[in-house]
Parts: sequence; C-alpha cells; structure tokens
Amino acid sequence: MAKYQKKTDYQAKYPGVSREIIEVLEKSDRQMEYLQYDIKVERCRIDSASGTVTYLPSREDSYERLLEENRQFATAGEDVDDAVIKTVMIEKMLTCLKQLTQEEQELITELFFKSKSERQLAAETGIHFMTIHDRKIKILGKLKKLMEK
Repeated sequence: MAKYQKKTDYQAKYPGVSREIIEVLEKSDRQMEYLQYDIKVERCRIDSASGTVTYLPSREDSYERLLEENRQFATAGEDVDDAVIKTVMIEKMLTCLKQLTQEEQELITELFFKSKSERQLAAETGIHFMTIHDRKIKILGKLKKLMEK
C-alpha cells in the first residue's frame, strides 16, 4: 500500500478562505493519511546499541489472524441484562400462573410443561380437542392480561 504523499495547498486552491478552515482541511488530510496508511502498515525498530531488529505488527488486525492465535472472544451467549430480565419475567409468570384456577393450571401444565398436544390431552381426558383449544386460548388471554399488570 503506497503512502498518501500529496499535500494539497488549500491556500492556493481556496484563496478567500480563512486560516481556521485551512487548518481544519489540513487536519482532515492527516486523519485520512492515518486511517489509510499508518494503522495498516507494519513497522520495524532497529536498536542501534544491540543491532537487533524488532517488527511491530500493524494496529489494524484481522479476525482470521486472531482466531489462528487462539485469541478468546466474548461468547455469543446470554448477557447479564438478558438473564436478569428473563429471571424477572419467569418469576412474574409463575405468580400469574398461581392466580389461575386449578383446572386452568392443570391444562397449562399438560400443554406447555409436559409438552402434550391438544389432541393427546383430548384423548386422555375425553374432552373434545376444540374445547381444549378454546380453553387454552382463553387462559392465555387471561395470563397476558395478568402479565401486563
């Protein structure tokens, strides 16, 4: 990568512009040079006393190189905020479930905690599956209202 060499003469290019604006333009040129060159280039230092050469890597790094060096990254798992919110919501849901009648609690337990289908529950209890479905919808609406409080 070639180093950005050309220095623009902003005073000649924009003759009527104030000195402050010229300084800002020159500063932005230096920032651009830093971003395009300085960060991306390796450097070497030569110790004149010992004659050793030390290579300094570029400050811009690639993800692939870091993986090759077995660098550790933050896990993609659940962060603390999400864990706390999840715990609070579970506690609130359990409180709301306790406010349901015994029959409603049993229906929710069978369908959601024991992972039974509406048809399986209908076969076990002898209640038509559409009745179970309608009760489930009604209970879920009731839980939603309780959770919003």
